[in-house]
This record gives sequence, C-alpha cells and structure tokens, in this order.
Amino acid sequence: MNDNDERPVTIITGRAWKRKDGKPEGVHVMLVAPDDDSAVRRALESLSAEGYAEAELDQIGDLDGVPDEEPHLSAYQGALEGEVSIVTFDVPV
Repeated sequence: MNDNDERPVTIITGRAWKRKDGKPEGVHVMLVAPDDDSAVRRALESLSAEGYAEAELDQIGDLDGVPDEEPHLSAYQGALEGEVSIVTFDVPV
C-alpha cells in the first residue's frame, strides 16, 4: 500500500459492559486506523468515553465493501469521516 491509498475501514467485534457485573451488549466498532494496535486502542478509548466499564474484543478485520443496511451503513460513513463508530446490539446471555 502506498501513501496515496486510503486505509480501509476496520471493524472490531466483541462485547462491552456498562457495569462490570451487568448485562453485556454486542459491539461492532468501525474506524480507520494505521494499524491493528492503533485501531484496538482507539476502539477501547471510545467505548470508555461512551460509558463502558469493560470490553472483550473478539475479532478485527478490514471491511471488503460498503455495508448494505443501517446502522452499519451510517457507522461505515462515520468511520470514513474519521469518527470511531460504535454499533451496539443485544446478545444472548
């Protein structure tokens, strides 16, 4: 990849808790970062800023294309604009 190429949008999947003993929420974090370590660091900082006390991140990868449906489409657009976008959803306990 040369410097003129745009970085792909990275997605990180996992779970996060507002309280350490509370119910987990599924999270998909989308952002653009220079490397995986920076992506994970920014994801954790953003989750903390949103009030999450704890997080377990399971997978990280680059998106191959633009998501088809909301809320991931808006999160993708936010990531392209430099935001760290967080999509949350219920997970079975």
